[in-house]
Amino acid sequence: QVQLVESGGGLVQPGGSLRLSCAASGFRLDGYTIGWFRQAPGKEREGVSCISSSGGMTYYVDSVKGRFTVSRDNAKNTVYLQMNSLNPEDTAVYSCAAASPGRMLWHACYAEARRYEYWGQGTQVTVSS
Repeated sequence: QVQLVESGGGLVQPGGSLRLSCAASGFRLDGYTIGWFRQAPGKEREGVSCISSSGGMTYYVDSVKGRFTVSRDNAKNTVYLQMNSLNPEDTAVYSCAAASPGRMLWHACYAEARRYEYWGQGTQVTVSS
C-alpha cells in the first residue's frame, strides 16, 4: 500500500524548533521529488520546500529561508524538514507529497501541487507562547 505519513508536529514556543518527518511505505522515495506544503487557517496552501530525488537541489519559500532545512535519507525512506527559529506565522498543517520527476519539472515543485502523486495526512505545527 502506498502511503506517506508525516510526524513531528506539535506545540512549540516562538524561537523553538521542530523536525518533521515524512515516511513512505509501499514505495521507495528515491526517484521522487518531495514537496512540503503548509496551510494556515484562512490561507491558501503554500509550497514551503522541495527536495529533488537525489537531494542535490532544494527550494525554500522566502519566508523560511535560513530557518528551515529539508533533507532526505533514502536508506530510511524518509524526508525531513528541520524547522528552527519558529514564529507564530509558521503555524499551519504541514503536509508532504511525492511526485515523479517525469511528471513535474523541478522549477514547479513548490507551485504545482496538483502534479504530486502521493500525499500525507498532514501534521499540525502550532507556534505560540
